[in-house]
Order: sequence, then structure tokens, then C-alpha cells
Amino acid sequence: MKKFIWSYLIATSLLLTACSNDADQNVITADRVFTGGTIYTVNDHQPIVEALAIKDGIIVYSGDLDGVQDYIGDSTINKNLAGRMLLPGFIDSHVHPIMGGAYVRSLSLETFATPAHWFEQITEYANVNSDKELLFGYGFLASAFGSEGPTKQMLDNIVADKPLFIMDEGFHGGWGNSKAMALLGITKDTKDPVPGFSYYKRDENGEPTGYFLENTATDAVVKLGVITIESVAAGTADIFEIMNSYGITSVFDAGAGDESKLQVSVLKDLVAKNKLTVRYEGSHMVSSAEQMDTAVSQSVFNKKLTADQPFKISMLKIMNDGTIEGKTAAMHEDYQGEPGNRGETVFTPEEMESLLEQATAADLDIHIHALGERTITEALDAIEIVRVKHPNKQNRITICHIQVMSDTDIPRFAKLNVIAQSTPLWTSFDKYGKPFVSADQFNRYFRFNSLKKAGVKMSFGSDFPASGAGTLGMSPLFNMEIGHTRQSPGKPNAEVQNNINERLDIASLIRGYTLDAAYQIRLENSIGSLEVGKAADLVILDKNLFEVEPYSIHKVNVVETILAGKTVYQAEK
Repeated sequence: MKKFIWSYLIATSLLLTACSNDADQNVITADRVFTGGTIYTVNDHQPIVEALAIKDGIIVYSGDLDGVQDYIGDSTINKNLAGRMLLPGFIDSHVHPIMGGAYVRSLSLETFATPAHWFEQITEYANVNSDKELLFGYGFLASAFGSEGPTKQMLDNIVADKPLFIMDEGFHGGWGNSKAMALLGITKDTKDPVPGFSYYKRDENGEPTGYFLENTATDAVVKLGVITIESVAAGTADIFEIMNSYGITSVFDAGAGDESKLQVSVLKDLVAKNKLTVRYEGSHMVSSAEQMDTAVSQSVFNKKLTADQPFKISMLKIMNDGTIEGKTAAMHEDYQGEPGNRGETVFTPEEMESLLEQATAADLDIHIHALGERTITEALDAIEIVRVKHPNKQNRITICHIQVMSDTDIPRFAKLNVIAQSTPLWTSFDKYGKPFVSADQFNRYFRFNSLKKAGVKMSFGSDFPASGAGTLGMSPLFNMEIGHTRQSPGKPNAEVQNNINERLDIASLIRGYTLDAAYQIRLENSIGSLEVGKAADLVILDKNLFEVEPYSIHKVNVVETILAGKTVYQAEK
């Protein structure tokens, strides 16, 4: 069946290419022409073409071999793809490159290993970095420690003479040793900022155990002095270089966290050094009710401030719940083993409605973190109210992560024209909070195929550094395989993440990393598909994603990544 569909696509596409370009365009001499491979355009009217021509960073021809001859001159570089696949450059629709830049050179734990393995990694890192006054890392999975989470004593057994602090894989929790807690001044008398959501885990005597939840963890990173502008700038350049190697040409920064104060300075520094090798669309993030008064005005200010920059910070990001494994995502029923705990939202339904209405009135696009089912429901409720109040407004709203979703909310995404954003690689992790939810809830994890059938626009991204797979988590190809199989990469016999019916086809996954991701960041008229007039953001792969064996997709190599006609990554021969 797959081969039949692929053959049909090719035949239909070639039939449509005959009249794809006007004769008066034939005076253009292209800088580069691509032929001899599979050129997949993500253009429904012309999905496969035989040739592509670019000039001054813009696509000037997309069609058949005969037509492209008119664009070839003495100076044209004719690239023979030699059977490879050419696609639009990938777009990471939810990532934290500046936040990741602050951490990428720190200790990175193997998220889905065991605590014993993490202890070994921490010990090795401490030995190698014995000259450092502060040890910092990220990547542990809280659920590996059971309902109580990790403790300071575990870290004290490794490092007791200097502060050691580690963020979890989702950057919603932290783990500190006694020295770090003493430096932060955390004692039995320290108050929890938001009990039940942002708090210090305590033992039966009320003593903090060393496990930090939500803002207590991120605040600790700031107070410990982990972040400097020099380290962030250097690390962010590393991130963009890695992204280019994965075929990524555009990113949406879903909130720089406490690094937001450095955001513009870091980006300007990268521009000056020619190291901003992606299209960058950013956001202003709010994660507490105390930030409500300035949320919209700051977002509007950022939008104006960056209007003439080669990067943009033009969206409002709303953080509205936590995670399943931290039991801070808002649910419709109690967490298993914790009667009365259904998680929490950061904003009440009334506050969410107010935020959305203010942002909509200001013509701001909005990105809402909603991981738990109740958070998703409340976000859609608020969106529906605001859509009715402002029927003529055309701002775009995305709900991201969407880990657990109610049946009734799926069609509401389409009805309200809300974009559904998530990270495919999470669909292979059966340990991801499974002990804390009911069987029914676990069966409603990451409902990508249901959303597709409902006609919902979906975009995909890595959420790095909170991806749970280190820098590999940024790879769209790694994510595509897992989104397609819902299994561990390269393992056909691995357990399938419930629900097997939510496996997504490759074409939809590609679209979620290209055209629909471009729509999310309001650039669908400029990038996301290989059409005449759009920017020449391209990626060349060594194999055809429609023909490669599903469990080998993660092994497909990026040969070249091109941004606005210029190569930003070239694989070694």
C-alpha cells in the first residue's frame, strides 16, 4: 500500500508540474539547480518535482527537468542529488535554545538510565571538574525515584564539600545536595511559594529532602549563579550548530526563562559573529500570576524592539501547568495513590481568559503550555470565550505538549483553529509518568493521529533541553521515527506506547516539521514548502523517508543544510 501511495504521489505531481512557471521567468539565471533525486515540496498541489532552482536565496523554479533548463547559465551550480531526498528545511516549533545554551556545556545525564548509572555519571563529572566551585547538570527522570523523588543524601554521598545542583529532564524540577541547600538558605522554616505546585518536597518531619518542584528549581539556578552571558552565548552557538547538522533552519524559542534578560544581547552577539544560522522566532514567557500585569505590555515591547532585527521576539508564552511525573500537571481525576491531588494550573480559568483577551486585543500570537487534560480543557474554554468576544481577530494560538487529552477536546482544536504542538519522541517513553495515571489516561497519551483525523494543524519540536534525550532529542528524524512507530528507535520488538492507533504517517510528521510549523510562527508564506517565491531553506537527506525501513529512519543522514541559499551545514564525505 505504501509503495502504491508513493507511486501515485509521483505520477500526480509530475502531471501537475508542466505549467508550474510562467514563461517570463525564464530570463532568470539560477545560482543553484537541484536535480537527480526525490524533491519533496510539501506543496499539496505539486508534492514531487524533478528540479528546483534558487537565486539570491529564493526559490525561482519548482517543476520538471525540461522547464529548469531555461534557468541554467554559465554560473549556475548544478547539484546532482544522486538519488538523495531534498526537503524544506526543518522547523523546531518548540525549543529553548538560549536556555539550552546556558546548560549544554554542563553535565548531561542519560535520562532513561537508572539512578545507579546517574550516580556514576555524577561521580565522573565531579572528578573531572574538581576545580569548579559549583557543579551543575540536568537530565534525571523524577519518576525513577518513585513518588518521593530524589534526596540530598544521594548527592551528599558523591559530593559533600561543594554545591551540586541538577535539573530534571523537563526542567520542571531540581535536585540539590546539602551544600547547595545551605547556600540557598533552604531550611525547615522556608515557605513554599505555591504549595502543591511550586514547592520543596519534604519528609515526614517537614524537612526539605533536596527535591525542588517548578519555580523553586528555576529560582535555585539563578541564585546559585549558574548563568553568565558568556556561557549562554557560547552554548547557544553550539546549539544552533547542532541544529543545522540535524537539518533545522528555523526555530521557535518557547521561552528563555531566567535567561530572557540576556536574550537580545545573546542574539545580537551571535548576529555580529555570523553565528545565528537559523531563523529565530521568540517569545516572552509568563509563569506566575504575579507576571500578569506586565505580560502583554512586555510582549508588545519585545515585538517592537526586534521588528528590525534578523531575529524576532513577538509571541506570548503562557506556562500553565507542570508535568505528569512531578504530579503538577492539572488532571480531571486524582493522581494514582494521592487522593485529592489533581495537579494545579498556574492561572485560574478567569486569569487565563483575561490573559488571552488582552493578548488577542493586542494582536499577539499565543503559545500555551498545557500538558495535563484539565489544563488543555481550561485553555480551550478560555480560547472559545475570547474567540466569541473578538470574532475579527486573527491571532494564532498554539497549545503545546498536550500529553493527556480528553476525547471531547480533540475536535475543539479544529473548531477553534488552535494549533496542536508536541514532541514525538516522548511517545516512546512508557515510563513517562505511567505509574501516576489511570489506565484510561495513559491510553489517551499524545493523540497525534486522532488530531490529524479531526483536521487539526500539528507542529512538532524537541523542547530541548527538556527533551529527555540530550542533544539527540533535537533531531527531527529521530523524532519522526518515534512518532511513526511509537517505539524506541531501531527496536521493532519494543513495547508500543499506548495507543498504537495514534501512530502518525510520515507525510504528516514531515508537514509538522515544515509547513504547519511555519504556520505556527506565521511564516507559511515565506518558508515551509518548496514553492516559487519562498526562501531557499533546504535540507538534503541521504535516503528517501518514504522508502526507508521505519526502524531505520533515525539512521538517515543529513547531507547538507541550506539557509536562504547558503550552506550552513555540510556532512563530511
